[in-house]
Formats: sequence, C-alpha cells, structure tokens
Amino acid sequence: MPGKTAIVCGKVCWTYAEFDAVATRIAHALIARGVAPGDRVAILSRNSHAFAASRFALARMGAVIVPINFMLTADEVAFILKSSGARTLLVGAGFESLAEAAAGKGTDVADRIWLPGEEDGMQPPAGMTTFDKLLHSDTDTGELRAVDARSLLQIIYTSGTESLPKGAMLSHEAVLWEYVSCVVEGSIAASDVMLHALPLYHCAQLDVFLGPAVYLGATSIITGQPRPDVILPLIQRNKVNSFFAPPSVWIALLRSPQFDATDLSTLEKGYYGASIMPVEVLKEMQVRMPRVRLWNFYGQTEIAPLATVLYPEDQMRKAGSAGRPVLNVETRVVDDNMNDVAPGEVGEIVHRSPQLLSGYYNDPEKTAAAFSGGWFHSGDLAVRDEEGFITVVDRKKDMIKTGGENVASREVEEVVFRLPAVSEVAVIGLSDPYWVEAVTAIIVLREGQSATEEEVIAFCKANMATFKVPKRVIFTDALPKNPSGKLLKRELRKRYEGLSC
Repeated sequence: MPGKTAIVCGKVCWTYAEFDAVATRIAHALIARGVAPGDRVAILSRNSHAFAASRFALARMGAVIVPINFMLTADEVAFILKSSGARTLLVGAGFESLAEAAAGKGTDVADRIWLPGEEDGMQPPAGMTTFDKLLHSDTDTGELRAVDARSLLQIIYTSGTESLPKGAMLSHEAVLWEYVSCVVEGSIAASDVMLHALPLYHCAQLDVFLGPAVYLGATSIITGQPRPDVILPLIQRNKVNSFFAPPSVWIALLRSPQFDATDLSTLEKGYYGASIMPVEVLKEMQVRMPRVRLWNFYGQTEIAPLATVLYPEDQMRKAGSAGRPVLNVETRVVDDNMNDVAPGEVGEIVHRSPQLLSGYYNDPEKTAAAFSGGWFHSGDLAVRDEEGFITVVDRKKDMIKTGGENVASREVEEVVFRLPAVSEVAVIGLSDPYWVEAVTAIIVLREGQSATEEEVIAFCKANMATFKVPKRVIFTDALPKNPSGKLLKRELRKRYEGLSC
C-alpha cells in the first residue's frame, strides 16, 4: 500500500507514502506560520496535486478548510473570506490577481500562499511564499496533535436563495460517515483509477470522490481542465475506470470529435449528479459506452453531500429519479406539517443523518430553521413512488443547476433589478441540451423604457460570475402571480419550457 500510486497530476506522481509525507510536511509548515487548530484557511484554486495535499494537511493539523469557487467575482470571494474569518488564503496559479483584489476588500487575510497547478512553468508573484517552499522547508513543530472527530473539518459556502451564501459547517466524523455511504452505494474500490476533473472546491468532487478514493487507497488522476480534449486522453493514457461529471460534461464528451477515436475500454463506472440526465442521453451513452455502469448521486452540500442514489440497473426503469436514500441517510418526503405525503403527492425532501452539517457558520437562526421538526429541510420538492424512489419536481429555493453549478435565482434577479429600465424580473432555469438548465431572465420593462437582451447580458457579465449570467433574456408584459401577489415561477417554466438558447 505505501508504494501504490496515490496522486497523479501533470508530471507529479506520488505514492501513498509520499502523499502522506507531503501532507505532514505542509501541516508542520503551516503551524510554523501561525496556523492553529480551528483556524479557517481558504483555498482559491483549480484542481492540482497541491490542492489535494493541502486539503489533507489542513485536516491532519485540525485547521478548517474553506474552498472557494474560483469563478466568483472579487466581491463574492471577499464576502466568503470575511464571513469565514480566514486569515490564510491558498492561491492557485492564475488566480493571483483575483485573490489580491478580494483580500483587499476589508478581509482578515494576512498570509497568501501560492499553489502550483498541473502545468509546468507557471511562476508565483514576487514575494509570495509557495507550496513548494513549504514542502521543502523541513519544518518540524513536534508531533501533530490528535484531532477530535467532532471538530470542524470544513466550511463550504452554499448558493442559497438569499443573495448571500451560507457557510455549511461539516465535522470530520460527518464527512467520514459520508465516505462510507459513497463507498458502499457507489461500488468504489481500492482497485479504482479515478479521474477527478470537476472542481475540488465543490464538495461533490472533493468528498464524494477524492476523499473516498484516498480513504480506500485508490489511485486519483487530477486535472483542473474539465474539457473533452483533456479528459478523453487522460482516460485512455491512465486506464481510468471511474469518472464523475454533471450531465453537461458527459454530453460534451459524446459530442467531441475525439470521442470515437479514444480507447475507453477501461472505463467501467460513470457517475453523474447536480442535474438529471436526459433520457435520450442515457440511451446514447448505453450504445456508445456499453461497458459503463451509471450511478446518479443526489444530495446537498449540507449532507456532505450524498443523500440518495439511483443504481445502474434502475437508470432506464426509473429515468429522471434521484433514487433512494443511501446507507447512512434517512430521507422522507413531507408536507408542511411534517407528515409523510402519499406516493405521487408533492412534498419537501427532509433528511436525518450523521452526515449532516452541524450548522451554518455564525447563523443560528438559519440553522434552527433548517432543522425545524428535527429533520434537515432540503428545500427540494419531490414525489416518492410506491417503491420509495424519489423524483425531484421543483425547488422551494428556486435553485438553478446549470452545467454542474448551483445558481440562486434571487441573486441573479437582484443584479438585473439594478438596470434602470427593469420593472420586474423573474429568473428561472429552462431545459437546455447542453447546460441541462439554462439561466433565463424574464423581464417586465418600466413604461416608456427600453432594453435589449444584449444589454442585459452585458450588464450581468460585468457584475457577477460568468456561470450565473443569463443565457437568454425574455421580455414580457406581465409576470404570473397568485391572488396574494406571489410570483408563480412554475407557470413561467410551463410557458417557456422548450425554448432553446
């Protein structure tokens, strides 16, 4: 086991013995720089060997990792830095300017450390301490103290319905419980060669795949470039047998001119999540990748994040379903009084599990609301059939899942509302063959005012992360509302479903 390959990233190849030593040296070096157990350490980086090592180094020393979506704007990154109280920021290659701008917006960040990427030749800014310098410092601060399993491991900020995200606190033991669920329900094995191409700042890649792979002693191939021209050669060259991606990435692979020329004979396990896989795409995958067995994983950041699974044998029989609860999760579909709804009736998905968050960071009110009635309220509306399979039909939180990313509709609406010509706006997700859900802004203009789709999109691009920007803008005379004035987004989805970008 110590000599088995653990991490491959670019030209870096670590055995488990080497990976263990790297994590230990980085932990000692961070302690020497003043990082203490419980301190929050943020990371703004693409996937890399350094990201993986930093994740386990921080866990080993009892510090709290705060992964940040590198597609956010400087203001959005700054909010997370300020909210979490992070004083140390690990900065991946290519994000030096973003990190500097964000850290300078009233945060407590006092130390920035540069992480190398998978490509050779990238140089850190002058004067910034580097991962490699820490790695070769041979700092020994004495024996690392044992970490209490109940202590905080990570704070991952969610894209909620509010304009500002919430920090979900997850303990070491919660994430370890979740690892066990992933291993059992996803048939993850020590013999796996697993490709990690989706961002590690997201708990799906980090805790459903990288964590369990290390937990079992599997081999992890890491890249920060989730493109077909990168993914397909990596699968062939490394004889990858296990790969996770949202439907949009699987679709991109199928459409790539390299697909048919790539030897995918070793690929046996395929996982998807974040969105439902279109049935026609499932059929195509079965024809073009007959050896690949598929799993659909569903959950939320707050449950570390796996809650339910749809097995390979049920993909077509229960197409569109999120499956049934995993090993360490109890899941119900309930009405507003916490009564189980009858099969076929719509209710809210609620969970009870040792995998759940311990609360939202510095937000006891939202924590109490989320655990109302003793169960965690997901905010997702669903139906359960006679066999117990759950199908998500809507979202109380109006979350849009586009290209594997979560986008809060209200956050986009607040930006669009800043346009002087806008009287009302509703942002929804509409089915799309590539994005699965395309962010769509439906706008009522002020009387006598005008605006174009191009103007709205340009304004949004200047004021938010690119993946949140509407793919389509529709102008209308009025938005549907109920007698009490509540906006009926479900009616908008029915009205405009079928429109393409």
